[in-house]
Amino acid sequence: MNDTKKYINFLDLLIILLWVGFMLMSVAIPSLGNSPIRTFLGIPMVLFIPGYVTVAALYPRNNLEPVVRIALSLGLSIVVIPILGLILNFTFGLNLISVINALCIYIITVVFIAINRIRKLPEDLQFSISFNKLFRITDIELNSKNMANSILAIILIFTIGSAADMAYLAITTPKIGERFTEFYVLDGQGKADNYPIELKLNSSVDLMAGVVNHEYVPTNYTIQMVLDKELLTTEKLSLNDTEKWEKKIILNPNKEGFDMKLQFLLFKENNFTIPYRKLYLFINCTS
Repeated sequence: MNDTKKYINFLDLLIILLWVGFMLMSVAIPSLGNSPIRTFLGIPMVLFIPGYVTVAALYPRNNLEPVVRIALSLGLSIVVIPILGLILNFTFGLNLISVINALCIYIITVVFIAINRIRKLPEDLQFSISFNKLFRITDIELNSKNMANSILAIILIFTIGSAADMAYLAITTPKIGERFTEFYVLDGQGKADNYPIELKLNSSVDLMAGVVNHEYVPTNYTIQMVLDKELLTTEKLSLNDTEKWEKKIILNPNKEGFDMKLQFLLFKENNFTIPYRKLYLFINCTS
């Protein structure tokens, strides 16, 4: 077999290696994280390619009908993805990037196994893609007395493809858990202890307020410090998802009293009817 013919026989697998290379580039370039390019490259990586290379390694001979090979490719892709996901779940963790990297490693490994198995066969028994032959066979299948079998095979391919598409969406869609916001007040040393409760009129003490956004979306907040139903200070802030805010706040009571309720109220967006979170302590203030 001459070199040109040798590479033509593996053209489909070489194209897959090239596809994997582009997929890895899309992972390495942060700006492509949410781009349509990664989605375009990722869909075949999940729905078809893992099964296709597995079929090529398991059946290196040209004794499978094209429709059967396509159906097996889609079906085995559904099998491969959960197995890789299970392995990742107990090793490196299950997320989009780890799934893509694991898929690329699996595909590259199986491609070389498939090429090695195909090369050991006589040339006339080797599986290779011939698009003209593929179209001709498909036309014969659709116009022969096996029309019913062909239609059933197409329905099977469509069904498996739909299931694989749902599997892809399940992997690539970010998992949204409970939406909440952390809100806390610490003492002047940044500890949840030794809060000042005995204060002097017009003297000041330091406290630390903190907010962490776990709402999965950018959120606007308003913090109000209220002493005995009287507003002392207001703080407005905007946080991206998972962003943390901490700031020193100064408590300067302006009236005397015992067991006065000092409240820290957190409002989300423009809803000032009911506080989203609230904290409080009771303080005494004397002259």
